[in-house]
Amino acid sequence: MDEKIKYWLELAHYDLDSARVMLNGGKYLYVGFMCHQTIEKTLKAYYTGYINDTPPYTHNLIRLSELTGLLDIFDEKQRKTVLSLNPLNIEARYPIRKKELESLLTNMYCIKLVEDTEELLRWIESKLSE
Repeated sequence: MDEKIKYWLELAHYDLDSARVMLNGGKYLYVGFMCHQTIEKTLKAYYTGYINDTPPYTHNLIRLSELTGLLDIFDEKQRKTVLSLNPLNIEARYPIRKKELESLLTNMYCIKLVEDTEELLRWIESKLSE
């Protein structure tokens, strides 16, 4: 595996592990943030392999999904995962609407978010080996 792809995937897995730690600690804002980071870095790994170039400096998961061509082949659940994670990069770090986010990011919601994030990460990784 290309070293650059490996670099992005190692970071993605680290972020997913961090999301689990945050989940166990009840730090739900950061569960959302770390799940976003997981998919962002996974998409950047895919971009690196698919486009064979350095990924753009963006945190926009929808844009990265478009640039890689994955947005066109995501199923409904994958698309929904990306759409739900996309705003959590900024919202979780700079929670202007903290109360609203806290009511969304419940324990049950975050458990599902981590599961969906891992599932999407694994699917994108499988596409890298095709």
